Amino acid sequence: MGKNSIRLIANNKKAYHDYFVDEKYEAGIELFGTEVKSVRQGHCSIKEAFIKADKGELFVWGMHINPYEKGNIFNKDPLRTRKLLMHRAEINKLMGKVSEKGYTLVPLQVYFKGPLVKVELGLCRGKKLYDKREDMAKKAQKRELEREFKSANIRV
Repeated sequence: MGKNSIRLIANNKKAYHDYFVDEKYEAGIELFGTEVKSVRQGHCSIKEAFIKADKGELFVWGMHINPYEKGNIFNKDPLRTRKLLMHRAEINKLMGKVSEKGYTLVPLQVYFKGPLVKVELGLCRGKKLYDKREDMAKKAQKRELEREFKSANIRV
């Protein structure tokens, strides 16, 4: 495993269904030792997670990391808020964008980049119901075309 090899731990597919992702950013996350060991085993979920700014810092809320089996007293609360690590200029830029109408920060992925745990943030705008229906219709149409193409190639 190289220094910049990436290993995906958790993916937030729901975010792509509920939001338009305009920009993506990478941030480190402040974790304790037993949490890192648990994440290494793949026990991490960001389905219900969201990101809030507080006093010039970013925190992820609702990210669930299962307690490490062999961690005993060193285990932390699985749903505690965790600090995100970014440069001050990036944080200020994101806080300015979030203060605009309709923007929010959502965690999209959690992954290992070398030995470090990273979180991919998305600067997102909420989708309306008709946008979601439109996306679902496009997916169904694409699936149908692929099915027809596949069956046409088998017959030839």
